[in-house]
Amino acid sequence: MIKELLQISNLLSLLRILLAVPFWLLMDESVYDQNRMILIGLCLFAGVTDILDGYFARKFNQITELGKILDPLADKICVSAIFLKLYLLGEIPLALTAIVLGRDFLILIAALAVSKRIKKVLPSNMLGKITVLIICFYILIVLYGIPKDHLLNSSFLYASIGMIFVSLIGYGIRAKEFVERD
Repeated sequence: MIKELLQISNLLSLLRILLAVPFWLLMDESVYDQNRMILIGLCLFAGVTDILDGYFARKFNQITELGKILDPLADKICVSAIFLKLYLLGEIPLALTAIVLGRDFLILIAALAVSKRIKKVLPSNMLGKITVLIICFYILIVLYGIPKDHLLNSSFLYASIGMIFVSLIGYGIRAKEFVERD
């Protein structure tokens, strides 16, 4: 387990989990406006670590059960922390925050149930990665300060909502297929 944890891909996922702390602190109401560019940089850095952890896991043949847990968990923790804080700052609607957090909670519970049943962890899929990417673009748009009524903001807001529901359906179908194969 320690050997798996110390692999570069898993260390990058752990780093992304730890990034939730500076995101939260830099989004404090008293310093949020001054920190927007730093937050955008952190988001881009988190995105690069997400890409690199998958790349290194495949390149060095280090795809592990732990990595299959850490990678999506890191995404969920960072995105949830950012969304919760953006909602508290009045930057995004409660409905979207609830949908994002609800999606992540449902996927986490379903993944645990499926993993227990089939005795392995389902790896992330492309639909989930695309959904997180669109959500991250929306976060960047909000952090950059693009107004809520701007076409770019509303387009990514609705694209995020749509992809959340599409990915939930996709996860459900995929989980059902894995359970039926078992």
